Amino acid sequence: MKDGYAKSPDAALRFPPPLLSQGQACCGVRKSTPHSSGVARLACRVFAKPSTKLRIGNQRGIALILVLLMISIIVALTIQLNRSQRSEIYEAANLSGGIRLRYVAQSAFYAGEAVLLMDKNAFDALTEDWARTEMLALKSEGLFDNASFRLLIEDEGGKININRLISGNGYNTQIRDLLLRLLTGPSFRMAQRQAEELSDAIKDWIDADDEVTGGGAEGGYYAGLDRPYAAKNASLDCVEELLMVKGVSRELFYGTEETAGLVQCLTVFGDGRININTAPKAVLRALSAEMTDEAVNRLDEYRREEKNNLADPAWYSRVPGTTGLNIPAGLISVRSDTFRITAVGLQGRMMERIIGIVKRETGGRKVKLLSWRVE
Repeated sequence: MKDGYAKSPDAALRFPPPLLSQGQACCGVRKSTPHSSGVARLACRVFAKPSTKLRIGNQRGIALILVLLMISIIVALTIQLNRSQRSEIYEAANLSGGIRLRYVAQSAFYAGEAVLLMDKNAFDALTEDWARTEMLALKSEGLFDNASFRLLIEDEGGKININRLISGNGYNTQIRDLLLRLLTGPSFRMAQRQAEELSDAIKDWIDADDEVTGGGAEGGYYAGLDRPYAAKNASLDCVEELLMVKGVSRELFYGTEETAGLVQCLTVFGDGRININTAPKAVLRALSAEMTDEAVNRLDEYRREEKNNLADPAWYSRVPGTTGLNIPAGLISVRSDTFRITAVGLQGRMMERIIGIVKRETGGRKVKLLSWRVE
């Protein structure tokens, strides 16, 4: 050690230099001694190196952050592009599957028309092929690759034509009584007053005037709704129009798992006569005020046996246990010409449904399409 100065850098960092005399200066000053300038240069080198390393380290850290940021952006864009491509692929697959199912459902619909044209009997009944389409649906599994269809044919002639509820601007008494027995019967269990109000509302929707019938409703009621619309004052074009009538809820119209719906019992087609061979049990019970649940069950069992002759509308009077029934002869028939076909195309979880109403022309050589709806 000389003049109190350490020769090692560590010692220089631990011990501060002595006060400089006049004429001495730090790094780079011209009036400096050899000893002082050496110490100054050493101190500059010691203190300068960490600063250089810090700048290099900062630059490397910033570069690493930028690289990570760019990688994150690229990964995010790749994931989004992958999602978009998969979404487009799925949409294209669904579109292709939907088109395919549409043709499967159409095939089922045309098969239903063919079955109706093959029917050459003098009457229509639940014992005929058009009413038993389960085997045809099972065979469809072998007709398509990974697809099949379900087919249901219903006789609109077995339902109550609701457009026949009025005669002019008044009631058709026979159809009104039939409707009230249906609504107050076991299938709907309406109170008599509620059933009458619903009947009045349907009449007001159909008749041409603007006079309110009993508990019914005309244009003023419908104009005051949250979403107002006008009363039709004309015949229904489809039975679904009843959903616009006061008092007709979706549960009442479509039914539930426990109860029937109006859609199974009412129609807008036909001449007003009801095919006793195909009428739903709820309509069958409404045909006569004397009809009981036991009588309905006996009639239903009788008409489902192929050996029984159902060509005569009066066959019901020959069924044991149904004596005393009074069904007007002009109210029933055994022949129908209008049918509802429901065809469903199936593939995995995908489904396409077509519902149409067809009319079988006289002679049974062709059918006429009256309505068509895809769901």
